[in-house]
Amino acid sequence: MKVQKFLEHHGIAENPFGEEDAQADHVFRDHCIAGTHHPAWDKIVGRPGTPSTSVVFGEKGSGKTALRLQLVDSVERYNAENPDKRVYVVEYDDFNTFLDSFRERLSGRRKRPDRALRYWRMWDHMDAILNLGVRKLVRGILDIGKPEDDHRAVVRPEDLSLLEHSQKRDLLMLAALYDHSYENTPLTRWGRLRKQLGYNVALNSWDFWLAIAVTVVTTAIVLWMGVGNIRWWGWMIVGIVLLAGWFQWGIRQLQLSWKAWRVKRQIRVFDVLAGTLRRILGKFSRQDLAGQPFPTKDRSDDRYELLQKFQSVLSKLGFNSILVLVDRVDEPHLINGSPERMRDLLWPIFDNKFLKHPGIAFKLLLPAEVTYYLNREEKEFYERSRLDKQNLIPSLEWTGESLYDVAADRLKACSSNEGQAPSINKLFDDQVTRDDLIRSFSKLRVPRHLFKFLYRLLVEHCNRYTEDEPKWEISRETFESQLSLYLRDLDAYDRGMGTG
Repeated sequence: MKVQKFLEHHGIAENPFGEEDAQADHVFRDHCIAGTHHPAWDKIVGRPGTPSTSVVFGEKGSGKTALRLQLVDSVERYNAENPDKRVYVVEYDDFNTFLDSFRERLSGRRKRPDRALRYWRMWDHMDAILNLGVRKLVRGILDIGKPEDDHRAVVRPEDLSLLEHSQKRDLLMLAALYDHSYENTPLTRWGRLRKQLGYNVALNSWDFWLAIAVTVVTTAIVLWMGVGNIRWWGWMIVGIVLLAGWFQWGIRQLQLSWKAWRVKRQIRVFDVLAGTLRRILGKFSRQDLAGQPFPTKDRSDDRYELLQKFQSVLSKLGFNSILVLVDRVDEPHLINGSPERMRDLLWPIFDNKFLKHPGIAFKLLLPAEVTYYLNREEKEFYERSRLDKQNLIPSLEWTGESLYDVAADRLKACSSNEGQAPSINKLFDDQVTRDDLIRSFSKLRVPRHLFKFLYRLLVEHCNRYTEDEPKWEISRETFESQLSLYLRDLDAYDRGMGTG
């Protein structure tokens, strides 16, 4: 007996429990993303227009990635309704490239996988977030004119004209420092951005053209006088004139090279090309570079100033706040599921000044394994992080009733009869009551285990019958035996000895 036949008999077009990962779950994305929420959803999301930080701990399969997708969807709908008060989303959920680059900067024993993350600091997080945010904004500006939904476009063409000269300079400066992308060479990408912004740099290289002019004029005079007619003191004068002509340009290039090298040494989460950065900085005027913050020291002060400049640019483009979504911290291969390494990566971000930075909200969707270390911290950590002010959800728990509702919502989403949702109780015979289902679902704890169990149950039931003699209800005996087997596998998984 085929599972699809069983489902079609109950008015279900496809298996609602076939996917286990929210990112690949089309049923969730297409039908449940806006209507199926965890009971703590309101506390986690807050009000999209008013940024507020939330810290959520949940075990694997509890729905953290689903929460992230729902937060993004919620913000997109809010942005569509409020085009002049939008929220800028930064999804900080792919750590591999940042961690790989960071580890390459270390040497000796510090480079070992079990030690590397001990040297991770808060400004490394800030550099990574600025990289993601600036890169997304630059791509949005360069994509202006390409067909896309108006409410999904990062930047609207009319907004670029609102940027003042200083904000164009700040955006180009941020792009020079943080727009690390493999789509084009950095210089080409920066040049396209400069043209899109209408930022004129023609007069900023006057020292170079002055040096060229001095060289051309001096060479012409030497040729006019005749090389053989110039005595030794004449050649000294020629050398002094050429040196004076190139002096301003040379000194500036040395200063820019020193600054670019210091930036390269300090930004550890991606590879800064010092030579390219020097060439880009050379296109700014001396006045535009004077007093600008650069990430050249082991501190967060310069990053905070750059973050404020980024917020100022976004504000002119119609974004009132920034939402940073942190997820999947257990997946990078350098962490490899280790709670200790997750702690080393996460603890620097627990700084109240950073988490409560005006205009920025963080949604930290974190594995439950690190709560063990959280509960063992000293008073100093709690005073610095002020988790009591961060909308803390210690455990993303699901009751049997809430899991029952999740299953019912998915059945409704996959119904082949519009307006007539199949009931999950109808899949079982009369001996399996609603209370039995709720009580059993509570033992599964999280949606992922619920979906796995129901998928196995459907397969096992259909394997017991032929298509010639089908049975359209799952018996109590099948239900209880499969539940017992799954709970045994779940116990082994909790002890690290199975796949769940």
